[in-house]
Amino acid sequence: MPRKTVIIGGGPAGTGAAGGVKAVDPSAEVVLYTQFEDIAYSPCGIPYVHGGEIDSFDRLILAGKQAYVDAGIDVHYETTVKSINTAKKTIMVEGEGEVSYDSLIIGTGFAYADPGVPGTELGGLYYVKNIRAAQEWDKVIANSKRAVVVEASPLAMEMVSALAHRGIETHLVDANPYALSNMADPDIMAPVEESFRELGIHLHYNTTLEAFLGDSEGKLRAIRTSAGEIPVDLAVVATHKTPNNALAAAAGIKIGSTGGLIVDENMKTSAPDVWAAGDACEIPHGLAGTPLQGLTGSHAYAQGKAAGQNAAGGSKAYRTVFIPWGTPAGKWVIGGASFGEATATALGIPYIVGVAEGVSRSRYYSGVKKTKLKILADPKSHKILGAQMVGGGDGIKERADFLAQAIRFGMTLEDLATMDTVFAPAIGALTEPIVAAANNGLAAAKKG
Repeated sequence: MPRKTVIIGGGPAGTGAAGGVKAVDPSAEVVLYTQFEDIAYSPCGIPYVHGGEIDSFDRLILAGKQAYVDAGIDVHYETTVKSINTAKKTIMVEGEGEVSYDSLIIGTGFAYADPGVPGTELGGLYYVKNIRAAQEWDKVIANSKRAVVVEASPLAMEMVSALAHRGIETHLVDANPYALSNMADPDIMAPVEESFRELGIHLHYNTTLEAFLGDSEGKLRAIRTSAGEIPVDLAVVATHKTPNNALAAAAGIKIGSTGGLIVDENMKTSAPDVWAAGDACEIPHGLAGTPLQGLTGSHAYAQGKAAGQNAAGGSKAYRTVFIPWGTPAGKWVIGGASFGEATATALGIPYIVGVAEGVSRSRYYSGVKKTKLKILADPKSHKILGAQMVGGGDGIKERADFLAQAIRFGMTLEDLATMDTVFAPAIGALTEPIVAAANNGLAAAKKG
C-alpha cells in the first residue's frame, strides 16, 4: 500500500511539504487540509496589490488547483481539522470524521497577536493574510479616507506605503521609539522614516494603543492612544506573528519558548511520525542559539520541503538560520543578516562595527542610488556576526543573502575586505560597499 502523508496547512510550508513528499516517493498518498479557499498564492504580495505596484490579485496565484490534482496531491479546501491523536495516528476532520496517517506534517501557520485592547470586534479591522479577504478589503480601502496601521512590523512597512500611495491619510502607531525596533537599528531606519514623512505618513512612536472606538453601527470610527484619539475609517492590524499551535498543543506535542513547535534538524517534532514546518515551529539562530519563530515565506517553504522529504523516508537536514531579510520601506529598501547592533547589545554579544556608504552602480550612470551598509564582527576573531543596510533597492537582497552565508561559514573582516567584486557601470560600482565596510571595521579594530 502507498504510504499516506497528511499535511495540515496550505501555506508555503504545507505546499513545500507536499512537493517534498512526492519528490522522494512519487507513489505516496498525499492529503492536504486547508481552512481557506486556495493554496499556493503569495500573501506577501497583497500589500503591493493594495498599493498599485501589482495590478491584480490573480497575479499572486502561483499555481491553479488543477496543478495539484495533476501532481497527485489531494487538497481539501475550506476544511477544518479538529484534533490530532498521535497515539492512534489519526486526525479528526470536520465533516469527514477520523482520518488515519502514516506521517503527519503540521504547517498550521500563524495568527496576528491580539492587540489586547477593547474594540477588536468592530468592523473595519483588517488582518492581511487571506487573498479572498484581501480582494474585499481592497474595496474598503478604496472608500477609506483615514487609516491607521497598528505596530511597526515588516508588514506595516509595506502597508503604510500602500495606503499612502492610495491617497489615504495614513497613521502608524507603535509603542517603541522607532519602526522595526526588534530587528533593525535606528540609523538604518532614519532615512526610511524621513521618506515616510515625505509621503505624508503620520508617525506616532512611543505611543500605546488603548482601544478601537466604534460608532452606533459597530464600525470603527477612531482609535484611542496614550497620546489621544485619532479618527480613522480603517485599521490594519500588523501585530507580531504568533504560531497557530492549538491543535499540536492539545495533542501533547512539545512547544518551545516562542510558542512554536520544537523540531530537530529533520523538522521532526516530539511526537512519533510527526513533522512541522513554517510559522508553526521554532528554529535556533545559528550564532546565538536563541529560538526564532515567524520567519519568512522562503524559510517556511524550505522547511516544508525538508519535512516532506523526511516524512516520505528521505534524509534532508534543515540547518540553523542566519536570517537574511529585506523589505521595501518608503522610498528605500532595508535589509540585513543575523542581527544588528541593537540585538547584539541586548544579547550581550561584544562586537566591532564597520560602516560604509557606497553606491549601487557607477556614480556617472543614470539612476545611481546610495547604499549604507554596516558589518558587525567579533572583536578578537573578526568573524562576521551580522549586517544591516539601507539603499535605493539595487543589491540589498543579494548582499543580505551573501552576508548570511558569510556568517554561516565563518568568514572574517579580512575575507570580505579582500573579496573579488564585479565592476560594471550599470550594475556595480568600483568600490563594493561590503568591501569598504569590512576595511572600516578593520580600521576600527586597530583603534581598539
